[in-house]
Amino acid sequence: METAEIRRRFLNHFEREGHTVVPSASLVSPDPTLLFTVAGMVPFIPYLTGRETPPYKRAASVQKCVRTLDIDEVGKTTRHGTFFQMNGNFSFGDYFKEGAIAYAWDLITKPQSDGGYGFDPDKIWVTVYQQDDEAAALWNRVADIPYERIQRRGKKDNYWHTGQPGPGGPCSEIYVDRGPEYGRDGGPIVDEDRFLEIWNLVFMQEAVTEVKAKDDFRVVGDLPNKNIDTGMGLERVAFLLQGVENMYEIDQMMPVIERAAELSGKKYGRHAKGDPGYDDDVRMRVIADHVRSALMLIGDGVAPSNEARGYVVRRLLRRSVRAMRLLGVDEPVADVTLAQVL
Repeated sequence: METAEIRRRFLNHFEREGHTVVPSASLVSPDPTLLFTVAGMVPFIPYLTGRETPPYKRAASVQKCVRTLDIDEVGKTTRHGTFFQMNGNFSFGDYFKEGAIAYAWDLITKPQSDGGYGFDPDKIWVTVYQQDDEAAALWNRVADIPYERIQRRGKKDNYWHTGQPGPGGPCSEIYVDRGPEYGRDGGPIVDEDRFLEIWNLVFMQEAVTEVKAKDDFRVVGDLPNKNIDTGMGLERVAFLLQGVENMYEIDQMMPVIERAAELSGKKYGRHAKGDPGYDDDVRMRVIADHVRSALMLIGDGVAPSNEARGYVVRRLLRRSVRAMRLLGVDEPVADVTLAQVL
């Protein structure tokens, strides 16, 4: 299933359920505390906090996002990327936990012939916040997931906030079991390579401040409404449904890898760590991710510079150039082909 089709099915699903489809906002966040739009909920923060009255009770979007905290992991794992697209559905004082769980379960398990994604229900695991008995009971009742596939985790894993003072709340994450060939049994708490997270349902109900870390913050009170904020990683779902090994090989990124291989004369081959060719594979994945991210940021008006947002673009471009040079390409390779595939 092409990435564009996954996106289309998500928006159609929630539009049928009464959600207003909202276009993606710019990667340049209007929030002065954020360099970029780091999550699908960022454009909706004024509605989630009650500072502004939303023009709709329910919304759905596919939001462009950039995060660079894990930039050194890009190319080395199946799932780390600096630019990604976040499918999200939102409720502003309308439905809450039960509705969010029911809508998510319907979409991911509905047969592809009926407009869903067709994931095997028996391969789905979920996590909930350690104190959230209600969410655990709802997953068991609404989705018929047995309690042995519902795992509890603490604030570091199952409480969500932006990393800045603002809205937050306990969350519930949906994982797909990729099979024993990808790692150990025992669910997400044992192995997050085998059990891949695809969707995070945030039960946004509290205001937080004094944020020092994911699990170090202070809850200062309840938000005016109980809200829903969800985020599904479009690229993660794409690589599962397209039968490839990682997000860099999906239809929207693989052409860049193929072009980097052509220009360098190297062969991309999914080499295991420690094997000859592994480092070249990582470099080509880095190029695919960073070129894509830089183009998206430049398209939203961020020019390379030595400070703030511009420095991030400059760093992405420099890392791409370095990766090409380590592949043996020293001459300029600016190429319209790269832009055409993004």
